[in-house]
Amino acid sequence: MGQVLKCISPVDGSVFAERAVLSRADAFAAAERARSAQGPWAARPLQERIELVMAGVAAVGAMNDEIVPELAHMMGRPIRYGGEFGGFNERAGHMAKIAAESLADIEVGEDATFKRYIKRVPHGVVFVVAPWNYPYMTAINTVAPALIAGNTVVLKHATQTLLVGERMAQAFHSAGVPVDVFQNVFLDHDTTSELIAHKAFNFVNFTGSVGGGQAMERAAAGTFTGVGTELGGKDPGYVMEDADLDAAVDTLIDGAMFNSGQCCCGIERIYVHESLFDAFLEKAIAIVESYRLGSPLDAETTIGPMANVRFANEVRRQIAEAVEAGAVAHIGTFPEDDGGAYLTPQILTNVTHDMRVMREESFGPVVGIMKVTSDEDAIRLMNDSDFGLTASLWTRDVARAQAVGDRIEIGTVFMNRADYLDPGLCWTGCKDTGRGGGLSVIGYHNLTRPKSYHLKKHTG
Repeated sequence: MGQVLKCISPVDGSVFAERAVLSRADAFAAAERARSAQGPWAARPLQERIELVMAGVAAVGAMNDEIVPELAHMMGRPIRYGGEFGGFNERAGHMAKIAAESLADIEVGEDATFKRYIKRVPHGVVFVVAPWNYPYMTAINTVAPALIAGNTVVLKHATQTLLVGERMAQAFHSAGVPVDVFQNVFLDHDTTSELIAHKAFNFVNFTGSVGGGQAMERAAAGTFTGVGTELGGKDPGYVMEDADLDAAVDTLIDGAMFNSGQCCCGIERIYVHESLFDAFLEKAIAIVESYRLGSPLDAETTIGPMANVRFANEVRRQIAEAVEAGAVAHIGTFPEDDGGAYLTPQILTNVTHDMRVMREESFGPVVGIMKVTSDEDAIRLMNDSDFGLTASLWTRDVARAQAVGDRIEIGTVFMNRADYLDPGLCWTGCKDTGRGGGLSVIGYHNLTRPKSYHLKKHTG
């Protein structure tokens, strides 16, 4: 019997769903069907592809009442937050809106002798490997524009959110997207690597851990298959002396704790100007102490379990190491903290960059807060990281935010907000966060390749 993938629910440790992985032969057959279907799909008018994709998006929305509790069971997000359809629909809708302009030919020049232009043509088969923490929104970032651009898509979802890809495929097929144009597959790591190494795909988009991204690049080595990666972060917030303090505390602490801290662009370290530090800390502690930890199926719960016990235990280790090295933990253990997936959210001070909690991705409900004296001080600390996804700057001075933003090694600079993907902007990063970019016109550029036409009209 082949391998079976099991989604272990963080709610109670039970097996919520299980699916058998495809055999090697069946996996290669699925990729070949996607390749055969790509030409006819790309030959359809752009507007037809857009309408079919958006109909698939709407069909996912129609399932939302089932999806929300399903997500709670699979990865622990409280039902009170209503799922992901708002962002899912916003991102797909924006990419549909800008498709014609983004994919239009680039006219280089035409006269009596020559016609010259550059087309954007689909790669072919796009392989999307999606993560569990925002399973619908992260997947649609690539699935929608890839299909709209004329690619076929093979989706492999994380085991922790095993049913998401199945849901998406069911919805898109019901809306009229052909079965072989958008396929959901269950694969083990070895078969995944083998498919990539044998050029079964023309482009790979991976969202997940640094180690996972490295595995994708190793599998693609020498194939010249494009690989786009979004691998996480250690995102900083910087509160300047002129910031709106209440807004800064509310937004940054929410950015650190929402989804139990399981956000690639979540706030994991905060630098506060010394003049505001004590007031910021007092307000932050009050917010976190007001949280209600509990079952995500309870409408009163504001923070649910982490998606897996091993994730929670890694956060516990980071916190314990920091406290042993001199950090101060400000939140007492919640009664609901069971030593397993249900974890007390934590605020740490007296932290340094020698501590793992300030250097390695925690991906959980913990944030370290440090006092700074100047922009120079904050910039140095923000750049002292292996990651570079987003930074959240708090000031009333736009020019100052721009100047600081120009000097930090990051993919997105936020001012007076955090933890949001604007689909009009490129979602990208640097350093160990990965390379490439999704959404915006640049997202279309990454999901297509340029093809030049140099047409001489007369040979006489």
